[in-house]
Amino acid sequence: MIDAISDYLLNHNANTHWEYPTSAETDAIIASSRAALADFLGAAPNEIAFGANMTTLTFHLARALGRGYKEGDEIIVTELDHHANVAPWRALEKERGIVLRVVKMIPETGQLDWNDFAQKLNRRTKLVAIGAASNALGTINDVKRAAEMAHAIGAQVFVDAVHFAPHELVDVQEIDCDFLSCSAYKFYGPHIGVLYGRCGLLAELDFPKLAPAPDSAPERAETGTQNHEGMAGAAAAVDFLASLASTGTRRERLATTFAGLREHGRQLVRQLWRGLSEIEGVTIYGPSPTEPRTPTIGFAVAGLTSAEVARDLAEDAIFVSNGDFYATTLVERLGQAKDGLVRAGCACYTTEGELARLIDGVRRIATSKR
Repeated sequence: MIDAISDYLLNHNANTHWEYPTSAETDAIIASSRAALADFLGAAPNEIAFGANMTTLTFHLARALGRGYKEGDEIIVTELDHHANVAPWRALEKERGIVLRVVKMIPETGQLDWNDFAQKLNRRTKLVAIGAASNALGTINDVKRAAEMAHAIGAQVFVDAVHFAPHELVDVQEIDCDFLSCSAYKFYGPHIGVLYGRCGLLAELDFPKLAPAPDSAPERAETGTQNHEGMAGAAAAVDFLASLASTGTRRERLATTFAGLREHGRQLVRQLWRGLSEIEGVTIYGPSPTEPRTPTIGFAVAGLTSAEVARDLAEDAIFVSNGDFYATTLVERLGQAKDGLVRAGCACYTTEGELARLIDGVRRIATSKR
């Protein structure tokens, strides 16, 4: 990934659609990057747009969709969502007079309340914006079920796959979503956002854009000069993941890789869940290892803030996240708005030995507090 970025900047760096060699090379690299991310998401290259990050892309998409909404139209989000999948739609309350409906989660399990979801859907619903997986708890939502329910009443579906994409192979055709976004840095790439949109929708949406800018999909969804080196790096990250398998097309190799990562993650999350649950004073949140989840666990240590736990672990070279991770509503519902959660996530390179060190560190911290 780093080599791809360096190669672009050193040997090809130019703007697009000009008549000199490095510009043509840049066009080819961008096309290749769209093809790689299309394979990653199960889409077509002309359905892949790039942007600064998922949050910026979602605000951009919300503004475009909002131009077609009228006062009283409704959008559904959930309490499990990262606020990058809340704030862009809430902005339309002020700008367009739409109504935002928030589906509850079940605090005891960290899972979506599907009864409440069904009750929130109605003839005024224009969009369901749902996270594929909770970045705070690891909960995996049944987004295909949500899409079926939304489409049955004529609503569109936007999926936040930022936390899902590093752990499970995305298939936009299987999910049957209309839009989906993710961030390459989550799957070992650079800081760049990726937006999938059905080709017909990207071609028709009234995106804010400069009049001379390209009007065809997917470039019409992209503003200004893009992060070309980031595109090259994102494609290289996809190729890295595909390289963990040996045979087949890039999409087939990605499927093999993610099947292996899923099993690896299950083993690790069982170890982490079991080890943390045996420590007095530690509370684990979210679904158990037997439920659909990513290998990411949120927990708290009684009597300590999440920042205190994270600082103590860092002294032993164990780095964990802490706070609300922008999943603010979720953390508030769990009663942890003041202290926050500690979050430990497993990647493709995480080992059982590293988790043992983490568990021992948390045990030491919890015991010393008592």
